[in-house]
Order: sequence, then structure tokens, then C-alpha cells
Amino acid sequence: MVVIIEDKKKMEKKIRVGALISGSGTNLQAIMDACENNQIPCQMAFVGSDRIDAKGLQRAQNYNLRTFFVDYAGIIRRYKTQSQKFRLPEDFNLKETLSKQKVFVNDENTEKVKRFIKSRVIAEDMLLREISRFQFDLLVLAGFMRKLTPYFIDRVNTDYEHPKVMNIHPALLPAFPGVDGYGDTFRYGCKVGGCTVHFVNYGEDTGPIIAQKSFQILPHDTLETVKKKGLNLEWQLYPECIRLFAEGRLKVVKKSWITDGQLVSRRIVNILSA
Repeated sequence: MVVIIEDKKKMEKKIRVGALISGSGTNLQAIMDACENNQIPCQMAFVGSDRIDAKGLQRAQNYNLRTFFVDYAGIIRRYKTQSQKFRLPEDFNLKETLSKQKVFVNDENTEKVKRFIKSRVIAEDMLLREISRFQFDLLVLAGFMRKLTPYFIDRVNTDYEHPKVMNIHPALLPAFPGVDGYGDTFRYGCKVGGCTVHFVNYGEDTGPIIAQKSFQILPHDTLETVKKKGLNLEWQLYPECIRLFAEGRLKVVKKSWITDGQLVSRRIVNILSA
């Protein structure tokens, strides 16, 4: 849904943005500030978390935003010993979900992976019920530390050519996917670090890249200074990418190349001129 906000000078279209967080919410703060200051044509619709003690929820409440919490940890813990008490969503197909997911590519049919997928889908079903109460055009992951399954992604990304789940990652993808991008970058001895905003797909940090920012890693840098440099860039980059989305300037296209005699295809993001 697009909300029309009347301004004295002009009519400006604002999109609704929902956010999922797990921690302090510093990227969320940057996005909320950009909305509040009219730096981006957006307004926040909701903020959800998998942790009730996430400090970002208080940040959102300070802005009078609607918030909610889904107890991932509790669901996962109880599912390990009481799986028979849980009901999976009626529209969930385990075989289809396993065939789509790209996180556990080497052991996708093991019982451990099946249990992982089922427990997350139960939590995601609750998450989908919560967000269905709101109208939103874009869902941003602002430090949401849970792997999303194809079950969830397919129910938000209803238009394959126009994805609307966006994530920020603390490394220059495709290098260093996973939870500790800055740490991995620093320990590898890289001379350049950075952050990446991308659309979410079925893999771990493998979705189409929207934009990146980089910084130099100097001999005197520590892991703490590397993280500080990266965060300062994240707070600039995420609102910029959301603005491009709001302006309709992000187009996902399929590109193909011949590499070593093999046809390789990938979806990439083109940024259209203003």
C-alpha cells in the first residue's frame, strides 16, 4: 500500500516500511531518523523482534511505533522435546521447502535439517500472523539474527521480479557471509572492509546486491575500530537503499555469462536513473 502524505510544497508518496530486529537497533534508529527527517519518502509501519529484551523495541516505542515479539528461542526449545504438540501450517510443504533452501546444501535431507526447518516454520507462521496485521511495502532486516526459510520468504516476496525483503550485511559480499562479517574480514587480514545491502533469497547472504560501501583497514586498526567504521557506513547505506526502493529505482534482472564453457545465470539489481 502507498500512503499519500500532503505537503504544503508538493504531494509526496510515502511507502510503508516494516522492520525485524534482534538487538540494539542502531540500523533501525538510522532508518527511523531518516523517515522522521523526510530524508527518505517512507514511514515505519511496525517493528518486530525475536527477542523480548531487544533494545531496538524500546527505540521503536519511543517513536510511538507498533511493536511485537515472537519467541523463537522458546519455540525452538520446546520443539526439541515436544514436537508432537506443535502444528505446522496447513500450507507448509516440507519437500518443497527443502528443495528451495540453499543454506544446508550438503545435507538438506538429514533429520537435523528437517527439524530445523520445521521449528523455524512454526516460528515464522507466528511472525507472518503478526505482520499480516499491518500494511507494508518493504520489510527490512535490521540486525534480525534468524535464518529465514523459503516458507517465509515466499509469503512476503509474492512477486518474484519485485522482492521486498531487504537485508544489510557487515561485509563486502560475496565474501564473508554469516553472522560475523566484520570479524571475518579483520581476521583474514583484508585491507578493505565494508557493508552490503541486498535483497533476501533462499541462501545465506546470497541475494541480489543493491549497493555497497567500503573503508580502508589500516595497520593500527582493531576489530573494534573496524566495526565502528563499518557501522558508520551502514547507517548511511541502508536509508539510501530504502530510498531507491521507495523511488522505484531498483530493478532485478537476470543476467547470463559463459564461464569456462558453462552458462552461468544470476539475478542482479540495476539502479535506474532518477
